[in-house]
Amino acid sequence: MSTPRKSIFATLGTFVEVFGSAAAVSNAVESGRTPHARHLKNLGIDVDAFRSIGKR
Repeated sequence: MSTPRKSIFATLGTFVEVFGSAAAVSNAVESGRTPHARHLKNLGIDVDAFRSIGKR
């Protein structure tokens, strides 16, 4: 009984973490700031690739 409960809370925690990172990255980009690396990593975005966007 404790295993399904742990997995539900773990899944919920992961969802909240990803959603929070998406909101943080979105807010940073809209404000013209660089998002924190940990938020980009949570979303599976390569930090170096993100920082090179628009630089040519």
